[in-house]
Amino acid sequence: MFAKILIANRGEIACRVIRTARKMGVCCVAVYSDADAKAMHVTMADEAVHIGASPVGESYLRGDKIVAAALATGAQAIHPGYGFLSENPDFVDQVTAAGLTFIGPSAASIRAMGLKDAAKRLMEKAGVPVVPGYHGEAQEIVLLASKAREIGYPVLIKARAGGGGKGMRRVEHPDDFSEALSGARREAKAAFGDDRVLVEKYVDKPRHIEVQVFGDNFGNAVHLYERDCSAQRRHQKVIEEAPAPGMTPALRKAMTEAAVKAAKAISYSGAGTIEFIVDASQGLKADRFWFMEMNTRLQVEHPVTEMVTGTDLVEWQLRVAAGEKLPKTQSEITLSGHAIEARIYAEDAAKGFLPATGTLHHLKFPDAAPEGATIRIETGVRAGDAISPFYDPMIAKLVVHGSDRQAALDALGSALSQTEIAGSTVNTAFLAALATDTDFSAGDVDTGLIGRHQEALTVVPPPSGETVAAAALAASGAGVQAPSDDPWSSLSGYAHFHTVARRTRLRHGEEDILARVSVRQDGRFEVALDAPYEAVNSHDLRAVPRLARWPGHITVFEGATSYNFAVPDPLAKTDEAAAASDTLRAPMPGLVKLVRVGKGDAVTKGQPLLILEAMKMEHTIAAPHDGVIAEIAVEGAQVSDGTVLVRFAEQDQG
Repeated sequence: MFAKILIANRGEIACRVIRTARKMGVCCVAVYSDADAKAMHVTMADEAVHIGASPVGESYLRGDKIVAAALATGAQAIHPGYGFLSENPDFVDQVTAAGLTFIGPSAASIRAMGLKDAAKRLMEKAGVPVVPGYHGEAQEIVLLASKAREIGYPVLIKARAGGGGKGMRRVEHPDDFSEALSGARREAKAAFGDDRVLVEKYVDKPRHIEVQVFGDNFGNAVHLYERDCSAQRRHQKVIEEAPAPGMTPALRKAMTEAAVKAAKAISYSGAGTIEFIVDASQGLKADRFWFMEMNTRLQVEHPVTEMVTGTDLVEWQLRVAAGEKLPKTQSEITLSGHAIEARIYAEDAAKGFLPATGTLHHLKFPDAAPEGATIRIETGVRAGDAISPFYDPMIAKLVVHGSDRQAALDALGSALSQTEIAGSTVNTAFLAALATDTDFSAGDVDTGLIGRHQEALTVVPPPSGETVAAAALAASGAGVQAPSDDPWSSLSGYAHFHTVARRTRLRHGEEDILARVSVRQDGRFEVALDAPYEAVNSHDLRAVPRLARWPGHITVFEGATSYNFAVPDPLAKTDEAAAASDTLRAPMPGLVKLVRVGKGDAVTKGQPLLILEAMKMEHTIAAPHDGVIAEIAVEGAQVSDGTVLVRFAEQDQG
């Protein structure tokens, strides 16, 4: 076994690898960028090496710096985690050329599966079913459009390199093909440095089911059953589970056999995932699944497989890379219970899952799962850490295991309701709504479920009067006392001639709230609120809902939903003009990728004005109303949150 390894990654996966390595007695070297100087994975590691500036191109994608760090610290092997350089065969060549071990598959295996079109041709030869489509080398738009017509609409344009939903567009009509192709190519080029695409038939009721495979260097390959990753938004996974709901013995046998066949076709070594698209329009049938792609690395969702099979896949990775045989044979790998993973992101689900930034001023995960269930939190952040615009905004993976799917769903709901995060907009309420969605709960899930139910899943009910009262009470400072030996200081409600009262202002979204908090002599509180809220009387501090105070804000938690209230500084000056509708500001930090209109152009409400690239995705910025463009940001400009992107000309009032 290795004495020391370097982890060429950051955040949650780096922390995950460190935990297993430490259990095995292996020392760990972390690498970090400027933004991650005080990150959790850095403090957990035995050693840490700075490798560059915050942008990934200057740090986590610099294979030369990572290899140099490994050599300088005496590491014998490099674990790539997932993302970044984990599926880069040139990096594998760098690692091995330096005399180090890459903890993963060979460069040849990665190259064989790294491009979706070539991989599908290879799988066809190996007898693995592939989805109908065009996987050729020619990329002329006329040819691709022609192939799309032959396949039949709707079609899916997919970047041939990479994954995660980047460079992917669904096209319903031939008239939309050209624009969708341009967007997919831009996004693919930005994410993977390769703008070539393939075109496939879009399956009407697609299930995304994948099989975890594992190989060693002795020709052995096994599967660890399947995972269902159909719950997706914007082609990115949200909730994953194992085993797949409704899986039949016939389909499981056909799918796992095909997955092992695929792994053996490229002499695969290490952890990998064979992803299939399944047509669920007539139930799960053994002849209605097709190979999509292979991820030649450890998947984000690997914990659900670990929990239903009782394995540690990172330990398997280390052992196989160190030259050992697979720890278990196929007959020794069995399924037990049901596991579900929910990805907690800093994002605004109600605004189209817009990525968010911010500082995690308050971060609390549940301590325990309901009786009979287990819970596992995978995270790379702590309270006080910032969500950086440079990296993926995932805060944590919440993983639960129960005796069956319903028990796991119950445990997931309980865990989400106990999770408290303040300082950034998060998706816990959306995840809780999805977990209780009628179709999802019944296992009737496909990749379009979230899109169809998005409005219901993302709507946030207005705060109740009790919630507003709790925020007002916290903002007023009532009941908050400095430590004192003076017994009279505890009589917060005492006054000689009148009830003690405080006026408090709050802001929730666009709504200003005025509250009057009265302190009674018995230590209880009366909170009077303006309409539409009713007065809340006799509020006991001991019964106040869960809440968190952070600079200028109060967050109140109701189940999995968090309500943020701004507490205005009465001494701060407000600029009313900033709220006027003649400007359009950046909703987050990002890069102005494409500008579609120019100064002097007349635009209509809803018309796309520019494309902002942030968090590795493209976001269309549309006109909020009719108007004429007076100023607009230039292509290539890096903007911060709140930067004016568009300024409209003043309307003629005459």
